[in-house]
Formats: sequence, structure tokens, C-alpha cells
Amino acid sequence: MSILSFPPVADFAARTFSKLANRRTPYRAVLPVRTEEIRVPTRHGEVAATLYHPPSADAPPAVHVNAHGGGYVTGLPAFDDALCRHLATHAGVVVVNTSYALAPRRRFPVPVEQIHDVLKWAASSDREWDGGRLTVGGQSAGGALAAGAARLAWETGGPALALQVLHYPPLDLVTQAKNKPSPLGRKAVIQPWMGEIFDTAYIPDRGERGHRLASPAWGTNADGLDGIAPAVVITAELDRLRAEAITYARKLDVAGALVQHHDVTGADHGYDMLGDAPGLAQQTYDLIAGHLRRAVSR
Repeated sequence: MSILSFPPVADFAARTFSKLANRRTPYRAVLPVRTEEIRVPTRHGEVAATLYHPPSADAPPAVHVNAHGGGYVTGLPAFDDALCRHLATHAGVVVVNTSYALAPRRRFPVPVEQIHDVLKWAASSDREWDGGRLTVGGQSAGGALAAGAARLAWETGGPALALQVLHYPPLDLVTQAKNKPSPLGRKAVIQPWMGEIFDTAYIPDRGERGHRLASPAWGTNADGLDGIAPAVVITAELDRLRAEAITYARKLDVAGALVQHHDVTGADHGYDMLGDAPGLAQQTYDLIAGHLRRAVSR
């Protein structure tokens, strides 16, 4: 067992990683979208969020809640700015790009429950958009939180979701990152030590990592999902997390909930946020926007 598996060490490393990650400049695609900073109430306290408004709308638009990535330990909503602007512009939806509590200060299941609460808030009839046409999505850890929130919505009777979009999500925290191969080997974006830090900071007790809201693709967690929100699952060919997302997509397909599994050829984890492959990012964002338009059309 690595020293990074000890919670005090992992917590320190997670805080250090977060500070370094926040110094990176996110990839941005400038689109003329009006934004608005708000606070959203949740059972665990308020969270900050940015609203991205579509350029024009003849009727109240649909709404999409986006959860950012960052290994559960880093607040990186700005890294999804290009995606949110693209979806507001090309899908014609209001995007709620929300933050959530970060590990190690707040651990599982707090972030999942917060995203679920943001969904309930967004679904309210008191909003300026049509909360009856609601979708959720996220990239990396945000994709896992979107999956967990969609499951909570299914289990608790709401809110109704027209679509969940899971973009290269970590869906099996039981299997250690060192046992998740990538064709890139040591050059892969997700390194085994990173997974060890993230997983330990988020859920220190290994016995709890198999929880259905933390590891939806592990074991039998994804059996019997009939009736869960329709899903688009997007994987990256070279990503260590690819296999678990494919496993989940197959279980969703059995449940009749898989709209599409799309594999981005030649890409690794975070390919769109790091600005290394703007062409691939554009294609994937177009794909997501198309699915959102169809899911919320009435």
C-alpha cells in the first residue's frame, strides 16, 4: 500500500494538487453569451454557479445543469466555460455551471447530494426557464456526480430528467487507478498516484467506495436501472477510465436507457479542457448540443 493511501497524506496532497491546478489557464472559446453569477441553496449549504443564457429564445428555454471535473478535490468550473458557452449557443438552453463542496473538506456523499439539490432547484416552476425540460451532465468527476445525481432523481421520484451526459467519468472507485490500463502508459493524463490521492481524499474508507452513488459501474450497482434518465456516455480511447464507462454504458443499454455511447478516437482524459485537441472538442460539443436539443424538444 502506498503512503498516498493514508488519509492525512492524501488530504495534504489533494490540497496541494488543487492549488497547482487552479493556476492553470483554462481553454476558452469566445462566444457572445450572457453570463450571470448566482448562489444556489442545497442541503449542505449554498454553492456558487454561473448561468449561461442562450442568445435568443422565443419561449422559456430548457435548462442544463453542468458539474465540473477536478478529481473531487479541485474547483474548476471555469474549465467548462467553452462547453457551457457552446451548449447555450447551439443547444439553446440555459446552462447552470455549478460548483460543489470539495474533498477533503467535504467528502462523499456531499457533492452528489448537492448536484441533486441543484437539479431540484433548477426544476422549480419559479425560474425564468422551463424546469420541466431539464438535463444534467458533467466531465470527469463531474460526470460521476451527474450519474449519481441522476440516480438519486430516479430513486427519489424526481426531478424528471430528459437526459444525462456523462463525459469520460470515473465510475469505479473500487478498482485502483494502477489497475486501469491506458495505451499511453506513463504518458497518460491520469496517473496512478493521482487516482490514489483523489479516491482517498474523497472516500477515505475503501469499504465505502463501492457505494452505488460513488461507483455506479462497479459490481452489480448498475443492474436493474430500468426507468433511469436516458444517457449519453462519452469516452476517450486512451483514457484509463474508459473501460468502466463502457461497462456502465452497456448496463444502461440493457436497461433501455442508453441513447449513445461515443468513443473519441485518439483522445485521452481531459482532451477538450486542456486545449490540446480543439477540433475534437468542437466535434464532441456539437454532439452533446445535438443530443440536448433533441432531448428537450417539445
